Amino acid sequence: MAEAGHGHGHGHGHAVSGNADRKLLSGALALIVGFMLAEVVVGFAAGSLALITDAAHMLTDAIAIVLALVAIRLSAKPPAGGFTYGFKRVEILSAQANGITLLLLAAYFVYEAVNRMIHPPEVKGALVLITGVVGIVVNLFATWLISKANRSSLNVEGAFQHILNDLFAFIATALAGLVVLLTGFARADAIAALVVAALMLKAGVSLVRDSGRIFLEAAPAAIDPQALGAELCAIEGVVEVHDLHVWEITSGEPAASAHVMVAEGLDCHQIRVKIETLLAERHSLTHSTLQVDHASDSDIAAHCSDAHGTVHRSITDAGRGPDLASPGHSPAAH
Repeated sequence: MAEAGHGHGHGHGHAVSGNADRKLLSGALALIVGFMLAEVVVGFAAGSLALITDAAHMLTDAIAIVLALVAIRLSAKPPAGGFTYGFKRVEILSAQANGITLLLLAAYFVYEAVNRMIHPPEVKGALVLITGVVGIVVNLFATWLISKANRSSLNVEGAFQHILNDLFAFIATALAGLVVLLTGFARADAIAALVVAALMLKAGVSLVRDSGRIFLEAAPAAIDPQALGAELCAIEGVVEVHDLHVWEITSGEPAASAHVMVAEGLDCHQIRVKIETLLAERHSLTHSTLQVDHASDSDIAAHCSDAHGTVHRSITDAGRGPDLASPGHSPAAH
């Protein structure tokens, strides 16, 4: 007897409509892009690397908001054709490109900042200070706009955190401008640029790492597949669990699949419901696909020989070996 179970739950509350989200995000985007262009012009006029690095950081903010807008639109489209998950991973493609861009920009600005530490150019502190203060005000207003949108959406929350993080960069820039204005210490501008580059480096590494894990279909950081397999085997009636896979469809949307062997004479459907409940309530795995079969000695021998990954067995099933058997490597599907 075999059953495939699918648990699907999307607990995304919506305080405002998608249209309202788009308007709020578009307003924040207009502010960010407008000020970013002005900052580039002032940065070159003032000879300030800190302002130019701030503008580059704001470019990543604009990209994050654009991604959120695109994701809102694409997420409304149902899966079609060969895209069985729809276009959910467009967000991950863009996040990886954004992360790589951040890393490259950070490396360039570190190089430029070190050069300016050695050979400091003339910096117009008043322009840097004024632009930094205006940048703080613009970012505060943009943050307020996005905070009114549906932040239960990971995309919107990501854009919100991007802009919130940018406030620190503008504070550093404003302080650098004040130091240059009061003391004439031009290297303060390069130091502020290094602070901004460090923020870009931190964000870039995080984006590349997290998007890479999703593309490689690694388990979410909060879920240990080995511990999960043992947990499933602890359910009464479960003899073995193999072909256990846990991955993320897109950020914040984990999924799982497994082949479960249960003792003969038990209700496969009832045990499947127990497993789905455990996955959803303890691990937020509301997307699950389970194949549940009755176990016999011949079944166990056949499935153990070509299972994908670790074979998890119930410790109460002493006659069939240890809890964790050696993984198999055959590409055969079950």
